[in-house]
Amino acid sequence: MSKKKLKVSKIKEGFKNNLKKEVHDEVPKNKKLGFVLDVSVSVAGKNTTPVVEILFEKENVNEFLIAKKLGLTINQIRNVLYKLSDEGLVSFIRKKDKRKGWYTYFWTFDSRKAFVLLKKLVLNEIEQLEHESNSRRNKRFYKSPGINIEYSEEKALEYNFICPETGEVMELKDNSKEVKELSSQISRLKRNLVDINRELGIIEEKKAKSNERKRKKEERDKKLKRKAAREKSAMARKKAEKKEKRKAAGRKLVKTKKKVVKKKIKKSAKKKIVKNVKKKGKKAVKKTAKKKLVRKKVKSRKK
Repeated sequence: MSKKKLKVSKIKEGFKNNLKKEVHDEVPKNKKLGFVLDVSVSVAGKNTTPVVEILFEKENVNEFLIAKKLGLTINQIRNVLYKLSDEGLVSFIRKKDKRKGWYTYFWTFDSRKAFVLLKKLVLNEIEQLEHESNSRRNKRFYKSPGINIEYSEEKALEYNFICPETGEVMELKDNSKEVKELSSQISRLKRNLVDINRELGIIEEKKAKSNERKRKKEERDKKLKRKAAREKSAMARKKAEKKEKRKAAGRKLVKTKKKVVKKKIKKSAKKKIVKNVKKKGKKAVKKTAKKKLVRKKVKSRKK
């Protein structure tokens, strides 16, 4: 095998390993769905579970399709969706049916908001459990040997360490078991919190990438629009220039025609004047000739 082929194979292997790492870093889909169901149930009730399962990682799902899949009425589905919407876990767009005239809603589950809310709930739960664990470690609790009723040290003092239910002397309770259970719950929640933070990071990264793509697309569209506007204005200028040139050429033709017409008019006028002059000259000659004849006749008569 040549050196180039070895390099290419190594690059491919490295790329595959990176992809495997990325997939491994992602929270499994079932676990993500479990987180999402936990938060939706905690804020909007158990009825939301089947609806959230349909909406999870989908966009613009027709509410009539959800109702059909679950065998429920559209009003029942809308009640569940409105509860989720009140907590900001779902969003919708609506479209008007042109034939029937009513609006149909298309719903999208907001995974980011669900994980943000879940993170808040988990942090609160961790805080409560840690508070309880500290009190179990630092404070004394008593119990009645006959029945499993627990009393704080303050309450035990009030009852003089005698159980009001059974009348027996209270015993000091061993809190080690409860402390152990609480610490295991806290560690489990902290592991979940790591997964939640990781998933939030992935969601934020995807959102940032999509926003960047949108921004670049908008910039490209703006550039194309500006380019189209420049081309349009350039075409309009060219048309205006051509129109102006045609008008100028037309004006020149009109001027040349007028000049030709004027010249023709002048020539015809001159010819007329010459003709008129000639006619007048002939008439004058005839008149003078007549006058001379008349004078001769008059003289001959006198003689």
